[in-house]
Amino acid sequence: MGRAENKVVVITGAARGQGRSHAVRLAEEGADIIAIDICRDIDSAGYGMAGNEDLEETARLVKDAGRRVVVRHADVRDYGALRAAIEEGVAELGKIDVLIPNAGILPMGPDQPITAFTGTIDVNLAGVLNTVHAALPHFNEGVSVIIVGSIASFLPPMPSDVMAGAGYAGYRFAKHVLVDYVKALALQLAPTSGRVNSVHPTTVDTDMAFNKSMFQTYRPDLDDPTVEDVAPILSAIHAMPISHVTQADVTHAVVYLASDESRYVTGSQIKIDGGALAMQHL
Repeated sequence: MGRAENKVVVITGAARGQGRSHAVRLAEEGADIIAIDICRDIDSAGYGMAGNEDLEETARLVKDAGRRVVVRHADVRDYGALRAAIEEGVAELGKIDVLIPNAGILPMGPDQPITAFTGTIDVNLAGVLNTVHAALPHFNEGVSVIIVGSIASFLPPMPSDVMAGAGYAGYRFAKHVLVDYVKALALQLAPTSGRVNSVHPTTVDTDMAFNKSMFQTYRPDLDDPTVEDVAPILSAIHAMPISHVTQADVTHAVVYLASDESRYVTGSQIKIDGGALAMQHL
């Protein structure tokens, strides 16, 4: 038996990156997937979003693992569209055992307009709340809600944040609020054996982090910086000899939280950060 055998998992931002990684690995562990993504660009993000072909590739990989998949397009900022997408998925697959509100953006760079701040909060905070609240009526007993946070939730403000811009400020704010949301929602779901936990990775090798605007923020002295150019800067914040973690590193924790192995784990904040936060206490 797989660790997620016959569970139904809803994932937003499922077209690529962490969302796809979680979907495919959970399918390999026996889960059926409701895969949701906007599949169009968000102006305030500053980099390209996944497209229809990316979401279809996620679906193909889930099917190749021998599991069922329902694909829907929805913007997590649009509660009505999101609720309809979830309801259609549940109508086909019958329930929700695991919910992963994964969709998020991270605009980076100085001189961004305030819409980079508000737009990021709309996706990364309101979008998470919309996803949870739209899915709530369909939760199976013992549901596992897995919030995708960030080590930015716990890092103190730094002078370099000014260079990161308004989008990063919105990102930090949203992730910080979600820490408290996990604690509060965990208590509300506990009487029905529902669980709420969060994973907090450092930089992950996704398009959200590995893109031109991100690299330029870290290395404004270069015209066309690459991941190799920013690696020494990223490495400096970690206790372990790494510059970032992989999508799979985050997925390992997600599979644990989705499985019955963690049936009594709730309200937890799991850091996948190579010792970055431990460095803050030296």
